[in-house]
Amino acid sequence: MDEHDPAPSAVEVHPQRTVVITGGVHGIGRAVSERLACGGARVAILDVDAVGATEAADRARGLGAAAAVGIACDVGDDASVGSAIDRVESSLGPIDWLVANAGIDVGGLAHEIGWQVWERVLAVNLSGTFSVCRHVIRGMVAAGRPGSIVCTSSPAAEVALPRSPAYSASKAGVSALVRGLAVDYAVHGIRVNAVAPGPTDTALMWANSAPDERERIMATVASEVPLGRLATPAEIAEAIVWLLSERATYVTGAVLACDGGVLAKASVSV
Repeated sequence: MDEHDPAPSAVEVHPQRTVVITGGVHGIGRAVSERLACGGARVAILDVDAVGATEAADRARGLGAAAAVGIACDVGDDASVGSAIDRVESSLGPIDWLVANAGIDVGGLAHEIGWQVWERVLAVNLSGTFSVCRHVIRGMVAAGRPGSIVCTSSPAAEVALPRSPAYSASKAGVSALVRGLAVDYAVHGIRVNAVAPGPTDTALMWANSAPDERERIMATVASEVPLGRLATPAEIAEAIVWLLSERATYVTGAVLACDGGVLAKASVSV
């Protein structure tokens, strides 16, 4: 375990919660699923990687999940999302919490990336977040049940991330979507928030980097983050679980910066 990861003793028990996590096989999604599994929640892991989702569900049960399922799902396809949510509800019961985490990044200057790249990034990151939220919220409203949703945004929603126009635009959309859903569904007792992770050591962090450049890039990025390092996925998971939980019952429509101070820092040093 990384020295910055939360201590196992800090894990709270959530045995009565059914949780859906998209993009739950790797990185932040995996850390969230493991964190909640250790608390005894019922965990549904949705991912385009069908084999990985099944393995992640097995791992969750081994960590203490009351029940777990792994379901192949492409959040960029609304029919796939609807089918996956139906399977979750039939297998685990009504959904209490959602972590809309699935995302991709394809870098490049605006005049260089293809139109299909732009459409796919927005389809997964923004439309995919909307799709899974609407399917889960529909069930919550129909059942008259409160709920809690956390979406994954990014500091790139507020400040420029070089060579990532599609990613930045998609995450700005996620932050705006969260605010709108929070206001619309507060009357139903459904809270909707987002977390904006800073540089985090995940596969997505390195999606647009050559393997032989990673060490140099990691050192450069760490030097620019006020806390002086990248986050671990478990640290971001801790923030997500807090937003989901009863410890944050008066928080809705918020975008929680969990970024090591990136957004707080001026771009020019003197």
